[in-house]
Amino acid sequence: MINVNDIKNGMTIIVEGNIYQVVDFLHVKPGKGAAFMKVKLKNLRSGGTLEKSFNTSVKIEKANISKVNMQFLYSTGDTYNFMNMETYEQVELTSDQVGDDKNYLTENLLVDIIFYKGEVLGLVLPDKVEMKITHTEPAVKGNTTTNATKDAELETGYTVRVPLFIEEGEAILISTKDGKYVSRA
Repeated sequence: MINVNDIKNGMTIIVEGNIYQVVDFLHVKPGKGAAFMKVKLKNLRSGGTLEKSFNTSVKIEKANISKVNMQFLYSTGDTYNFMNMETYEQVELTSDQVGDDKNYLTENLLVDIIFYKGEVLGLVLPDKVEMKITHTEPAVKGNTTTNATKDAELETGYTVRVPLFIEEGEAILISTKDGKYVSRA
């Protein structure tokens, strides 16, 4: 148990039987009344967010989660298979557990799988991933408008906006935070 004043961004806690990650917090001290903590939480099971206020005297249970580095092997239908590189143990995640992260999963990509008491909660992708462009329109000569972009389909089927000079078959870096083009690989 920890005091609510000791929470930090990224910390995992248990509130009403659910496991949450602290996204943001604010210590509020109104002119009248007792101080309180306003906390934005992300549910690690469902992915939903919640804003909650806690009295500063409250104690919260800390959730001890573990992250295991695993390699993405393949997907079949709604199942995604990962392998622990040390023990060679395999873990299957459903498309609900993977969510929109499926857009960035390429063969042999290393990710962190999050566990809580043996239960798989989800995965954490690297900040940037390298992906190959499978289809994009060729650049039109003379179209040199500042910051002009075009659609490019990646090897996972995900579509991203890229600069005009990027061509089919090139490898590019994509940010997994916002799904945008970063640079050539």
